[in-house]
Amino acid sequence: MALTWAESYLGKVRASIGDTDTIFFVGARTVLFDEQGRLLLIQRSDNLRWAIPAGAMELGESMEQCAVRELWEETGLKATSLTPYAFYTAYTYTNDYGHTYQQVLMTFLVHSWEGELLRETEESVDAGFFALDELPGGKSFVLDEALADLAAFKETGQLVMK
Repeated sequence: MALTWAESYLGKVRASIGDTDTIFFVGARTVLFDEQGRLLLIQRSDNLRWAIPAGAMELGESMEQCAVRELWEETGLKATSLTPYAFYTAYTYTNDYGHTYQQVLMTFLVHSWEGELLRETEESVDAGFFALDELPGGKSFVLDEALADLAAFKETGQLVMK
């Protein structure tokens, strides 16, 4: 069972320092394509944007474990093989709640997984696989960068670091 925001490490840190200070957001994202080359997206329940599965690490968890957990919590799919391809540390972001974070994120390409896609979870109101030329509107601002960085990784074999 997924933790509530208030129970999560990040939720506890945010509650203890208030809404105005910038804090670190350490987490992971996943990019997953099906056999037809379609990209897995979720429609987030908090802002209704279409996004790749992602979220914050919990204490005692590795970034890879975070990626696997977040994918499972948001889609019902469990990654069984994944590779990190991008690492972000330089971005500061203010969310829709006015909370500002300096992000420390790793993005993983999922090679294999098990389970059946859940279209609705506690963190998503819809989910599906989409052809890259038919992505839904209202997409997350990180999606284009994640896909461009994946292309750069595939071309160079080098971890993208920003």
